[in-house]
Amino acid sequence: MKNRLKVLRAERNWSQADLAQRLEVSRQSVNAIETGKFDPSLPLAFKLARLFAMPIEQIFSDETPE
Repeated sequence: MKNRLKVLRAERNWSQADLAQRLEVSRQSVNAIETGKFDPSLPLAFKLARLFAMPIEQIFSDETPE
């Protein structure tokens, strides 16, 4: 699953550790999500959506074309 997490984080000048602290997860978890090695749980995806004040669909996208 593709995501815009790194871009959104950079726009706010947050480090991975800053974002991890806000989400109450490890920095390694943030890195794994950003690099596509791990897809977040639904509760974590909702937390991200609330934190960035945007719908989940604007943060994450399915890699398969429609």
